[in-house]
Amino acid sequence: MPTSTSPDDRQVPYDLVVVGAGPAGLAGAVTAAERGLSVALLDGDARLGGQYYRHPAPGLGATRPEALHHDWAAFDGLRRRWEASGGVHLPEHHVWTVTAEPAAGVRGAGTDGACWAVHAVTGPDGDSARPALVRGRAVLLATGAAERQLPFPGWTLPGVVGAGGAQAMLKSGLVLPGTTAGTPPRIVVAGSGPLLLAVASSLLAAGARVPAVVEAAGFLRYARRPGVLAGVPGKWAEALTHGVPLAAHGVRPYLRHAVVRAHGTERVEAVTVARLDRAWRPVPGSERRIACDVLAVGHGLVPRIDLGTSAGCSTRTTEDGATALVVDARQRTSVPGLWSAGETAGVGGARLAMVEGELAGAAVAVRLRGCAAESAPARTRSLLRTRSRLRAFAGLMATAHAPGDGWTDWLEDGTEVCRCEEVDAGRVREAVESLGAFDARTVKLLTRAGMGWCQGRVCGPAVACLARGAAPTDGAALLGGAPSDRPGPLPRSPERRPLAVPVTLGALAALEETLDPAPDGDRPRTADPA
Repeated sequence: MPTSTSPDDRQVPYDLVVVGAGPAGLAGAVTAAERGLSVALLDGDARLGGQYYRHPAPGLGATRPEALHHDWAAFDGLRRRWEASGGVHLPEHHVWTVTAEPAAGVRGAGTDGACWAVHAVTGPDGDSARPALVRGRAVLLATGAAERQLPFPGWTLPGVVGAGGAQAMLKSGLVLPGTTAGTPPRIVVAGSGPLLLAVASSLLAAGARVPAVVEAAGFLRYARRPGVLAGVPGKWAEALTHGVPLAAHGVRPYLRHAVVRAHGTERVEAVTVARLDRAWRPVPGSERRIACDVLAVGHGLVPRIDLGTSAGCSTRTTEDGATALVVDARQRTSVPGLWSAGETAGVGGARLAMVEGELAGAAVAVRLRGCAAESAPARTRSLLRTRSRLRAFAGLMATAHAPGDGWTDWLEDGTEVCRCEEVDAGRVREAVESLGAFDARTVKLLTRAGMGWCQGRVCGPAVACLARGAAPTDGAALLGGAPSDRPGPLPRSPERRPLAVPVTLGALAALEETLDPAPDGDRPRTADPA
């Protein structure tokens, strides 16, 4: 059985440290451990599965958690293999940076010139007073993705939640947002991307009423690539799994529409939906009001690449304007010793994440132990073919749901854009038009947009678009991208900062003790986290 304890951070490095216990990280950890590598699997949650396979809290007594998930059997198989692998699971470890250390003086670091130091804070919310440090000869980054939010008037009202957040509440808490005593809530699901269908069908199955699913994009772009669609029949089956129940319950679909305003006093009571033109600008006169108790809204996902970019990994711009890490055929990043799999290399879903995780785990085994991938060449070829098909579909999906330039027409000057610092669209526009701000970073300096608790992860896309009038990205420019000449597309320089998650000053102060020289040993020793 893998242990679930806090490591003594001053011992011999693991062969592989995996950051993220979702589909990609779990597949990579299992593959490497089964090939004889010592593996540590770190994740901020207490249980395996990541955001996709989020479990109900143990105290809720859920007897069939698989009912809330698609393809639970694939995850359950990986979990069983992991439990038999001898790997070390380190739950509630929130990794805030990954740095290279000289191999000299680090016993067991190998001959490639470096050992990786993975720094984390521990506890349910990363609030432990003592930091943790785990060393590894290689690191696999599998940190997943975050939901992209595009603001609109009224989006700060209570009852407006992220689409993924609504699903997370159901999976982990077995509750529907907006539930009152004996009355199922009316939940409008809106935004863009295939996640909307999954969210709507799961909410419906849990007893919610879903008056409408509002999709800002159309589906004609899918039809333009029939070859790509033919290569992923499983995606069609998944769409039917979610779509058929919605049709059976008479859920109204609004294609090429968006929620452009939420109404209410103490909480959301209704939304205004408008038809969009090709640039995502609202068409005058097309507005329609829909009563609801909750609005679950999200415009796709963006990769969480903070750890990779702070380590110097090369990035690429995806088809929907987000930023992902560049990887080769074996999931290696541009930085030797760092691998990436799953959404960090571009959003593509759980199945693709598992394939890439397995490829990465096998590649690390080859690199460190000479465990020839050719020992199972047919399996490797099959994985590469599957990845090619799923990556092609991921690109098509991103293209089909990429936000248009005109979505900023939804915003009134009084619409709050940066919630942490209470910066509205009017102040951002003033910074650009009157104060000479030429990019999102300058807007940040003039308005404080992006300086709050989320560090621009939520407001980044909106501020970047208002600053440059371009299609939204993942907000990378706001988080530290270099300025450029005003003409041309929005710069997509990725953020590079030393803290990927919030870290207390007390935890940073404790690093001096953490980094003291320590005794030798053959394997990382574990200790009671208490």
